[in-house]
Amino acid sequence: MAWIRTIPWNESTGTLKDAYDWQAKRLGEPTDYTQLGSLYPDLVMQRLQLYKCVEACPSGLSPIERQMAALITSVLNETPHCSSGLLLKLESLGVERRFLERVDAEPRSARSGEARLDAIMDYAVKLTLTPGAVAEADIEALRAQGLEDADILDLNNMVAYYCYTNRVANGLGLKTPIASTREATLALPV
Repeated sequence: MAWIRTIPWNESTGTLKDAYDWQAKRLGEPTDYTQLGSLYPDLVMQRLQLYKCVEACPSGLSPIERQMAALITSVLNETPHCSSGLLLKLESLGVERRFLERVDAEPRSARSGEARLDAIMDYAVKLTLTPGAVAEADIEALRAQGLEDADILDLNNMVAYYCYTNRVANGLGLKTPIASTREATLALPV
């Protein structure tokens, strides 16, 4: 799958084995994405720690709002691996499949009908595609929909994290979709 050599779980040792085992406690095995960094074990561990930290940000964003921002980012970055997993996560959270298909087809113009979620989606689009154009007015638009500063920080970090993750996956050849809701929802180490 990947365009570079990776170290399989059964050949891992030291920090790499610790990182793989940490993710496998919940999922049963390390993900293909986690294995992309295996030539640099400290990077694998730090990526898993960052994933856990970003996903645990204490804010008022709902799980749907957080994952929708990540989906918008991953679709815009043309990352089938990440976007497929996020579609599965959002579907497991009860988001209607027809809406998800609209977001997947055209994330720039898809609308939920909820002003708050639409503002979150608009911010994700702008930060992903034109980060230098983000202005204080964009933050004020989020505040006008009831987002507090901690919510905005969380949203910003979700988008930024997925931009990074998308570039790792795309840049190293991880183009395969995630096929199971289990993998999509259990990849986060506990």
